[in-house]
Amino acid sequence: MLKVGILGGGQLGRMLLQAAANYPVETYVMENDADCPAAHLCHHFVKGDIRSYNDVYAFGKGLDALTIEIESVNDDALAALEAEGVKVYPRTAALRIIKNKIEQKQFYASHAIPSAHFVITRSLQELEQHADFFPAVHKLGSGGYDGRGVQVIASAEEAGKGFDAPAVLEKKINIHKEIAQIVAVNDAGQTALYPPVDMVFDPELNLLDYQVSPAELAETILWKVEAIALRVVKALESPGIFAVELFIDKVGEVYVNETAPRVHNSGHHTIEGNYSSQFDMLWRIVLGYPLGNTAAILPAAIVNVLGEDDQSGTAQYDGLEDVLQMDNVFVHIYGKKETKPGRKMGHVTILSSDRKDLTYKQRRIRQVLSVVSGESKR
Repeated sequence: MLKVGILGGGQLGRMLLQAAANYPVETYVMENDADCPAAHLCHHFVKGDIRSYNDVYAFGKGLDALTIEIESVNDDALAALEAEGVKVYPRTAALRIIKNKIEQKQFYASHAIPSAHFVITRSLQELEQHADFFPAVHKLGSGGYDGRGVQVIASAEEAGKGFDAPAVLEKKINIHKEIAQIVAVNDAGQTALYPPVDMVFDPELNLLDYQVSPAELAETILWKVEAIALRVVKALESPGIFAVELFIDKVGEVYVNETAPRVHNSGHHTIEGNYSSQFDMLWRIVLGYPLGNTAAILPAAIVNVLGEDDQSGTAQYDGLEDVLQMDNVFVHIYGKKETKPGRKMGHVTILSSDRKDLTYKQRRIRQVLSVVSGESKR
């Protein structure tokens, strides 16, 4: 039985482990928090810092393979383990390109992959010299995650909102749609594409609010989306699961926004909505099994369950019973004991052949389901 480690123990690791139960694999998780969502579902839990060379190297030594649920892992340790024969998904070279937004943008440019026009800034002073570039989006080169490290700058007067550190300044695109295209790649280089999804973001938190799959796209646009996403993953030369986020502008041009080299929030609906989920697919890749069937069983929508504003403390789920009374609705609670404003606490998947039904139910769920602090109810 292969021994496979997961670096990071959040909700992505938790859902990976739920899928692992169907396979002959011995699972290991490393995370600093012994009460993290994934801690109690693996065979072996190791408390450690995924950013520490020594911790990651010691964790991976003796394992057959490693994968990640977040990019901010110590890639030097992964490279050393890879050199010693441990298989790493994604490959360390691909992870290094993606985890730094400056390198990621330069990678797109060098491979003729369409993305927003950009310049690199090293400080606020440099940023202020690009007044003619606004409106634009300023992205920290490293360290950003889940909407943090991204700042929209509408005009030169707002330049002070940017980052006084190495960053990418992207020309703002006139966005019509935001799309995610998940691509699976095995060790032999074979690929499988999931139906793309429409993503709608919370403008305050810059987090995914809800999504619908499959995305409503003209056939010619779909071809562009798939072709560009395949170009990205083939250029990365790595097996694994990749979520390519794309913008479609008002005239139908397609641009890559970012790529995630791992299972991704935009693919959570695949657990119930597709024959082989993104989590099942990653295990197939890591364990050397055939790629699964990515076809949709039914159209699906996802509603993110986030901690309510001004609510911090022991998590309580108001309205959960009302949601569970709905047909073809699947609730995923991530097992986080504490809620905070905007914290990802779970998601709800809705399946229906009727797109209007998906829209109605996702709106209804957002109205009735909330995560509050148990202390505030006393």
